[in-house]
Amino acid sequence: MTFYDYGIIIDENTEFVIFGIPWDYLTSIKAPNSSIAPQIIRDVTNNLALTTELGMSIPELNVVDIGDVNIIPNEVDTNINEIKNYVNKIYNKKKDIVPIMIGGDHFCTFPVFKAIGRNLENKENLGVLIFDSHLDLYEEWDKGVYSHATVTHRIFDLEYIHNKNLLIAGTRDIDIPEIEIAQNENITYLNSYLVPELGLDEYINKIINFFQSSGIKTLYISIDIDALDPSIAPATGFAIPGGFTYRDFWIMLKKITNEFEIIGFDLVEVAPNLDLSNQITSNLAAKIIIELISFITLNKNKL
Repeated sequence: MTFYDYGIIIDENTEFVIFGIPWDYLTSIKAPNSSIAPQIIRDVTNNLALTTELGMSIPELNVVDIGDVNIIPNEVDTNINEIKNYVNKIYNKKKDIVPIMIGGDHFCTFPVFKAIGRNLENKENLGVLIFDSHLDLYEEWDKGVYSHATVTHRIFDLEYIHNKNLLIAGTRDIDIPEIEIAQNENITYLNSYLVPELGLDEYINKIINFFQSSGIKTLYISIDIDALDPSIAPATGFAIPGGFTYRDFWIMLKKITNEFEIIGFDLVEVAPNLDLSNQITSNLAAKIIIELISFITLNKNKL
């Protein structure tokens, strides 16, 4: 089935387009199988209620689900090109659309964001907000420069991304080479322990103020499921304790969306083969996606 049984055709009324990238070849451990996540996350929506927490009717949201990118697991360059072409075709059908990618491992974010960037006329006020327990700033890892552990570095390498429009939140498992890169490049990250230490409102304000001080008006958001605590998101390859609660994260997304135009987002690294039998992590992922869609819709309606 499609996500919440949405249609599959982009038309003039479509505001959001969901697509999957069933690819986890560039993960660095064998245990997770995030390549099956796009379909599993779609499937669990069959058992979820049809209103958002704020009471919006989910079937009435202007969303389509156009399926998955065709992936050949170990053909990295071929897949990157396929993803680029896939995103380009979306924009060729409708320019003012919000792409939503379901991964797959976190490397999937890079070719998607790069393709989105190529299709944006104005990138001067664009920011990237990454929620992750890791920095993913290695120059190389495992199979080379392309890895889920290098994805933030590859995004940072893009000519229009720098230390004033890239922020990582939720970090709590940082390796020495990564922290050295972050310090040398003055890349901002907010560790998750700051939520109880500063309070949730101040933590959110730090994110908002970071981007507003740089004149950022539009955001791309990338959500690694391990940004949330593994007590509620156990199905991930790197279950690092101390992550966000669902409610804190919900409030965070709601307030951030109220301040910026969200031009696209993704959710990655769910590994359904590691989930509990009640599919708590896939349910969580589906809820985050639909709630964020509803927040963006509410913000559009205010304009």
